[in-house]
Amino acid sequence: MLIRRFLSLLLTVALAGCGADKEPQPTAAPTSPSAAPTVAPPAPAPTPPAAAQQLPQGGTKVFPTYRVVAYYGTPGTGTLGVLGEGDPSKMLPKLRAAAKPFAGDRKVQPAYELIASVAQAGPGRDGDYSQMIGMDKIQQYVDQAKRNKVMVILDLQPGRGDFLPQAKQLERFLLEPHVGLALDPEWRMPKGKVPGKTIGTVQASEVNRVSDYVSGLVEQHNLPEKLFVLHQFRASMMPDIASIEKRPGLAMVQHVDGFGTRSEKNATWDRLRRPQQFHLGYKLFYDEDIKRYSAEDLLKFKNVPELVSFQ
Repeated sequence: MLIRRFLSLLLTVALAGCGADKEPQPTAAPTSPSAAPTVAPPAPAPTPPAAAQQLPQGGTKVFPTYRVVAYYGTPGTGTLGVLGEGDPSKMLPKLRAAAKPFAGDRKVQPAYELIASVAQAGPGRDGDYSQMIGMDKIQQYVDQAKRNKVMVILDLQPGRGDFLPQAKQLERFLLEPHVGLALDPEWRMPKGKVPGKTIGTVQASEVNRVSDYVSGLVEQHNLPEKLFVLHQFRASMMPDIASIEKRPGLAMVQHVDGFGTRSEKNATWDRLRRPQQFHLGYKLFYDEDIKRYSAEDLLKFKNVPELVSFQ
């Protein structure tokens, strides 16, 4: 029995020694017939862009759907325009009544053209001969307009300042879908000149900087088209007007002002208007126009105005 165990032990040692110089064989992992291959989860679907905000009465383009009819002025005084003869709640029914006959083949869109910065006879604290009205006043008009589906056009009279810094002060309002901007070169003073004593002027390069800024806001915030209005009653107010660039997201309006007799207004209109470059606007003056044009008259114009304002 002992000899048999001894021989068995020798045999085991011998077999182990014979396989010591062989490479161990890899052992395959056990497989399960029911195991499924690993699949990466699907990539999340891209988030669709937010829907564009709407104009007060719907849509994202001002023209040709609407004809905009505005009251022009600044709070607290009727001297600068009819809008200032009362608070917006008082003036809105009058505006709606004045605007209704201008529809023609379009939908009427009432608007407040609010003078947000007012040119001054004195330099003021910063020496620019211009004063911004209170932000609370602007907010009052913007909020009331929003509730009543009215547009707001914030008008700038920068004195010896530049239009762009003033526009940037109003950015929080320009981010609203119903608020646009107007530049009034009459009140953009050359160096050394005083508002009210000189008719101002602006170069296309300055206008282009402002329009680029406002167009950028429209794109960045997915806003509907904004009114971008340029007032003019003399060629010298925008001497290189042909160099003013068209911007995406802006309904750019050349607003032909000037008061007087019909023949005087016709001469200004015929001399200045550029329908090949802009949408056209026209101003009616309650006190200064002689035999003021009616809505019926304006709707017969060659190049019917798309923005009409009352001062």
